[in-house]
This record gives sequence, C-alpha cells and structure tokens, in this order.
Amino acid sequence: MIGILIALISGALMSVQGVFNTQVTKASSIWAASAFVQLTALFVCLGAWLCADRSSFMNVLQVQPKYMLLGGAIGAFITYTVIKSMDQLGPARAVLLIVTSQLLVAYIIELLGWFGVEKQPFEWRKAVGMAVALAGIIIFKWK
Repeated sequence: MIGILIALISGALMSVQGVFNTQVTKASSIWAASAFVQLTALFVCLGAWLCADRSSFMNVLQVQPKYMLLGGAIGAFITYTVIKSMDQLGPARAVLLIVTSQLLVAYIIELLGWFGVEKQPFEWRKAVGMAVALAGIIIFKWK
C-alpha cells in the first residue's frame, strides 16, 4: 500500500515540477532552467545524504555494468523533454503521453529482461491494459 502512495506522490510531483520548470524556462532558457533544476536536485540529495545516510559516496562507482551510471545524464534529457512537451502540448496532454510512454517502455524492459531486470512472461491482460491506455490518448486528444 505504501508503494502505491509513493507512486501517486511521485506522479503528482512530476506534473508540478514540469509546470514549474516550463515557467522557469520562459524567464531564461531551456538549458539554463535544466541546469538549475539539476543543481538544486544535487543540493537536496547531498543534504538528504548528509542527514540520513552517510554511506560511502564512492560505492556508487562500484555499480556494474558501468552504463548504469548514466541515470543523471538521462535525467537532464528527461528535464528537457518534459519542459518542451509541456510547453508545446500543455501539462495534461504532455503527462498523458509521458506516462503512457513510460508504461510501454517499462513493460518492454520487463518482457525482454533488459538492464538486469528479471524477465517477465507476456500477459494478455497487460497488453490489453496498454491498448486501453493508447485508446485513452486518442480519446483525450479527440476534438
């Protein structure tokens, strides 16, 4: 149950952050706004690490395979693409497409067992769920 609550909070925070970042971009530029977002995230994470964790920071570098360390770089492009999509589509449409894309890619990762994730069998109910999500996009965009 706590996992569901955390996921709902995450989704809400992502939507609010996207709107905030889009507004910051209007006052500066997309890369300046993205850099500011990543910098403030760094400060918050370092503060939380100092208060709550204090494990060896260098242990991060022991991860295998090394390409897993690209999460931060991917995060910079996530910030960029969220800002651009919200600016061009509006928050509701952008988030609908973002979440549906996340769901589709996550399911493919599970099916194929990519990136060290345990491979899952194909399930028709999940495929139907994805089809319903795609139908939702069509209905949502329908004018």
